[in-house]
Amino acid sequence: MEEYFDIVDPISGDVIGQAPRRECHGNPALLHRAVHVVFFHPETHAILLQKRNMQKDIQPGKWDTAVGGHLNLGETYEQAAVREMGEELALPPDLPLTFLFDSQIRNAVESENIRVFGAFHPGPFQFQLEEIDAVDFFDPSALEILKSTPEKMTPNLLKELQLLETSSRVIDLLNS
Repeated sequence: MEEYFDIVDPISGDVIGQAPRRECHGNPALLHRAVHVVFFHPETHAILLQKRNMQKDIQPGKWDTAVGGHLNLGETYEQAAVREMGEELALPPDLPLTFLFDSQIRNAVESENIRVFGAFHPGPFQFQLEEIDAVDFFDPSALEILKSTPEKMTPNLLKELQLLETSSRVIDLLNS
């Protein structure tokens, strides 16, 4: 069964239709919705990132936030986050999530409105080998090295890392 995603009017934010996944990627005129969940280690606050399988998605072999995906038809951002946590990392549905910020991607590859949540989890993680090559916690010094090689990141990761460093909600979450 083919996946379909809601298409969103960029001005009103209203859902104006649906399009199959194959039409969303590579078509920046189709604005759709996605969710990311950033995982912090509960003790070190290192950030968990994942590396996508060479056969998966539109940026193969690049690093991205630990969990992410498009909203399925009728899903809320929270429902999509819970589903993605279960599918990608085999995490329980009752893991507490904190809303961090909304972000947008507008580039030649895709156009997305993204809601970003944060959660704490120390691992280990059972990730989908057919979709993800690796998941690893990155301490701040390792993130600096990663940011110096942006070709290793998905288009949104650098922007998301910058927002994670400056967001007051992230600072409040980590200090709680």
